[in-house]
Amino acid sequence: MYSKNQRRAALIGVILLAMLFVATLITAIFNFDGEGKLFKAFLFATIAVPILIWVYIWLYGVITKKRTMASVFPEIEGLEEARKQQHQDMLSAKEADTKKEAP
Repeated sequence: MYSKNQRRAALIGVILLAMLFVATLITAIFNFDGEGKLFKAFLFATIAVPILIWVYIWLYGVITKKRTMASVFPEIEGLEEARKQQHQDMLSAKEADTKKEAP
């Protein structure tokens, strides 16, 4: 399944996101000096952190040539081979249709 380090990293990510949500909510509710800039920073981090996590996971998969949950097409291994096979199938179907039409 998942290694201990992967579970720890996921737990740290969940805790970080929860803390960002709470901090964003607190800065939105309470009024204090510099609250506007802090709210914008927390809101930006709330959006940027998940995107960065996805990019890191995707890059790990690209570098190690492994399929990850961030893969663009995780259900298809060897996308190029699948595309070539699909192209060959289309060409052979066209040839078969051409042979049927020619008397």
